[in-house]
Amino acid sequence: MAVSIRLRREGAKNRPYYKVVVADRRSPRDGKFVEIIGTYDPKKPDHNSTLNIERVEYWISKGAQPSDTVRSLIKKNKKAAATEASPRGEQESSESTEEDVSPSSPPVETPS
Repeated sequence: MAVSIRLRREGAKNRPYYKVVVADRRSPRDGKFVEIIGTYDPKKPDHNSTLNIERVEYWISKGAQPSDTVRSLIKKNKKAAATEASPRGEQESSESTEEDVSPSSPPVETPS
């Protein structure tokens, strides 16, 4: 079965909302699907999509081909996940270096 990762349109007229689904390539856009792995709201500013990156990686490893739009959403979500993880790590490391570098008293000279 040829599988693709694509958008399924939801929402009202002039108010689109999409679900990111894994579906058989031959099924219609809003037809049968295998699994819902995320959402996309094009009307929302900034971070407007959610994806289960683990499931995306799983389906791609099984041969699923993402559509062009879904490919860009995957890229954005991976980038957002990486930036969320790195500031926490930097913050923890900067706190530990501040504790390690404590001001010490000047060396005391002893007369010989």
